[in-house]
Amino acid sequence: MSHDDGATYSSAAYNSTIGIQAETVHDSNVYIVHPDASPQERYRVGVQLLEDGVPSRAREMITDAIARGHDSAEVRFHWVLAMLSARTHHDLSTEEVQRLRYTSRLVRTYPEDEWKEALRVTFDLLAVLSTTGSETGPVLKQLQDLPRRQHDAILRHLDLMLTGGLKDDLWAETLERAHAERFGNDRGRRVWAYFAPTPIGARALPPRPSTAAAAKAALPVRAALFVVSSALLWVLALIADPARAIVELPVALGAGLTAARFGVRWWGRRPKPGLAAGAPVPHPRDPASAEDGFTKRVRHSFDHYFSVRRPHGFTSDAWLAHTAQIRSGLAAEIAVLYRESRIGVERVDWLIRYLAENTRDRYNNGTLSDEHSQDQTPGRTKALTIAALAVLGAAALSSFGTAASAGAQPQALWAFLAVLGAAWSGHATAHLWLEVRREEHRLDREAQEYTENLTARQIAYQRWQSFLDATRPSELEMETWLACDKSTFIDEALRHHRLTWRDLITHTILVAPAPSYKRGRVRGGPWRYSHYVFRLFLFLFTQDGIREISAEFNFSDATRRNEQRSNYRFDALTSVQVTENADIGYDLELVLTNGPARKIRVKDADAHQLAPTEDSQEIAEINLSAAGSTHTFRLLEGIAADGKSWLERHGPDSLAPFQIAV
Repeated sequence: MSHDDGATYSSAAYNSTIGIQAETVHDSNVYIVHPDASPQERYRVGVQLLEDGVPSRAREMITDAIARGHDSAEVRFHWVLAMLSARTHHDLSTEEVQRLRYTSRLVRTYPEDEWKEALRVTFDLLAVLSTTGSETGPVLKQLQDLPRRQHDAILRHLDLMLTGGLKDDLWAETLERAHAERFGNDRGRRVWAYFAPTPIGARALPPRPSTAAAAKAALPVRAALFVVSSALLWVLALIADPARAIVELPVALGAGLTAARFGVRWWGRRPKPGLAAGAPVPHPRDPASAEDGFTKRVRHSFDHYFSVRRPHGFTSDAWLAHTAQIRSGLAAEIAVLYRESRIGVERVDWLIRYLAENTRDRYNNGTLSDEHSQDQTPGRTKALTIAALAVLGAAALSSFGTAASAGAQPQALWAFLAVLGAAWSGHATAHLWLEVRREEHRLDREAQEYTENLTARQIAYQRWQSFLDATRPSELEMETWLACDKSTFIDEALRHHRLTWRDLITHTILVAPAPSYKRGRVRGGPWRYSHYVFRLFLFLFTQDGIREISAEFNFSDATRRNEQRSNYRFDALTSVQVTENADIGYDLELVLTNGPARKIRVKDADAHQLAPTEDSQEIAEINLSAAGSTHTFRLLEGIAADGKSWLERHGPDSLAPFQIAV
């Protein structure tokens, strides 16, 4: 839509609410400069910042390197680009203009090389821009003759400085490069990785503490009583009938040893309730098992990944039903392990996805039920245990009968007490011993499972982290794609309005987050968004005044939607206000004479995402500079105050010529 009568309009897009879906900060030392860093290192970081679209910080770094003695034509070339990048003539302070002139006089002092030539061409371009009616042919020929690296850097960073016929001559080349690089380096398949949350490290449930301390303490007393009772019974039987007693003793010992050997395989390895599915489940009264928001999101993520990572032949519903118990146990485990403040489930999705794939693969190779089958006691073991216990009981009763057959009343009483004590203490000893053995077996098993699970998860984590690192675009790639999107957007706007660069006094483009975005950044760098709003202001020489075009961009595939256009005169812009809120961010408010105020979100707050070594004010300035906000604010505020006359006073002709001393 457009209005050619000088009016404007407001729509929901101008006042839309920005919603953050996810955000991440990549750990990197690319912009980290230690206080004792060398001038060369400061210069290197400055050049990196310049290439990555942070000229404000680049100016500081390169200026600091020069002040510390690191100076050459190459250094001065990048310093000049940093001074001029994303700026126009009226953005330069008097001091900065003087420093540029001083640098122009230094050009002749440097040895002849490609950097000196690039520096000379840069100042020749500035000289042409600041002189009305200058011949542009020679300087354009010099620019074309530069090596590709310096040539492209000049075109990119002097974009806002170049105007009029000179910009017309270079625009086709700029567009050709933008179209060639816009989808380069597999942009469509890699951008997502920049906004992917940083995965949290691998964890596994450690073995639970042993609960057999009391059993271990009571076991010696019960065992001693059993030994004494059994020995007394055998001695009494030996006194009464040595021949029978000598036979009964080895039978009892053999049966007892057999029962112990096979009984421990039956009762000594019995899993605790809830572990048969192969996944620990918190006790219902454990506060960690409460169905809080995090746990619900974990369960939802498990349902999602299990439904898409399923064996061949299963529908989603059938596989979810088949693995309901396994999912429940795994979800409870992940909820317990990762329930932390400010930890989103997106950071553990890699692990949930791995567990879903692992469950599917175990089903495919037939090992999904192995843990449960290992806990099943074979029937032969049970039969041998029961038979051994029966023989042991018969031998004990036979020994009691032998001891009581002597006929003496006191000996029979002692035999009865001995067999009673042996039976009670034997049962108690066996119970305590099995409890100790069960705990020892459980600890061994859980320690082994912990080691195996943690190792497998660490491997999966490293694999996912390596994949992210290999896929994630660099800052330079992200900035290059963004610059290409800007160029194509500007070109389409010019074509739509049938304008050329000769029709413009200047232009500015404001880049802001669109609704429902994801965002990410490198520590020390600007926020980058999965969805942008580009807002282009074209300031015309004619009485038409200002043309504003805005559109939302999906950064992954560079698709555009919700394009809107407005036209208004210079004098229609009556007020420009920038509102800063530490908890919300920056808003730009435009007030027009014939329409409601428009509030434009420029950036969201980010103080809670800062590292301890980062300064919130510095990061805010970096983000505003990268978004083109500083330049846009100055332009709009100047026009709101003085109208078109402000632009004319600060146009290219107002810049004193740069002359290179020879």
